[in-house]
Amino acid sequence: MLNQKKSSGLSTDSHFVRVVAVTGGKGGVGKTNVSINLSIALSQREQRVLLLDADLGLANIDILLGLKPERNLEDVYSGECDLADVIVEGPHGIRIIPASSGTQSMAQLGHQQHAGLINAFSEMANDIDVLVVDTAAGISDSVVNFIRAAQEVLVVVCDEPSSITDAYALMKLLNRDYGVNSFRIIANQTRSEKEGRALYERLLATTDRFLDLMLRYEGEVPYDDSLRKAVQKQKAVMDVFPQAVSSKAFNRLADQLLKWPVTSAPSGHLEFFVEQLVEGSNGR
Repeated sequence: MLNQKKSSGLSTDSHFVRVVAVTGGKGGVGKTNVSINLSIALSQREQRVLLLDADLGLANIDILLGLKPERNLEDVYSGECDLADVIVEGPHGIRIIPASSGTQSMAQLGHQQHAGLINAFSEMANDIDVLVVDTAAGISDSVVNFIRAAQEVLVVVCDEPSSITDAYALMKLLNRDYGVNSFRIIANQTRSEKEGRALYERLLATTDRFLDLMLRYEGEVPYDDSLRKAVQKQKAVMDVFPQAVSSKAFNRLADQLLKWPVTSAPSGHLEFFVEQLVEGSNGR
């Protein structure tokens, strides 16, 4: 049973929700592990965290954590249950909205479903401090819509040419077509601090030359055998190996995230997040 405070409805003017989209362009860069472990680190800092599996085609947060949810976003979209009914509790009190393979896209939702989803998120706003959105790989409409709706975009890259290329392509699309001009970069699976910084500098050199946007480097997550072992156990490394080098990196990232400026505009509200998501899918 989840311990949630009763919400009176829409978020109040004094409470803003950080909405962070974790993305990467390329698949296999480790963004879901970043999403999960960052969420746990934030929860350990007394943040009320909601983790949304936004890979509507190949959901995997529940698999990585060994969870077996009875319902998922597809049931919400089809009107079979409310958003609160699909939330499952993960390690260290994080709350998770699972998705599933074959879920219909936002573009297929009717107006009633749009309104219901907006209202459902809005009613939860006072019970959440951070919404972490784990996007799908690639640059599909669904990925773009989730990123555009978020307040902050954390791009995960690793030392592979295709990772840098795909991350650049994603940022180029968002910048050129939708005016998104601020991205935060995390280098994953690095062999050294120097390697992580070099990855960022490589990406920065390309974006500075061709795009009008701002990149901020948020550090690196070292290659860690403990993380691989945690995945095999279907556990989070923050949970089973809290002293591992990767766990320490996720703690640093959480500390940095909590220092990111919080906008005083309504863009921090969950209501705004879903409204933007709906507008994005309708505007395609």
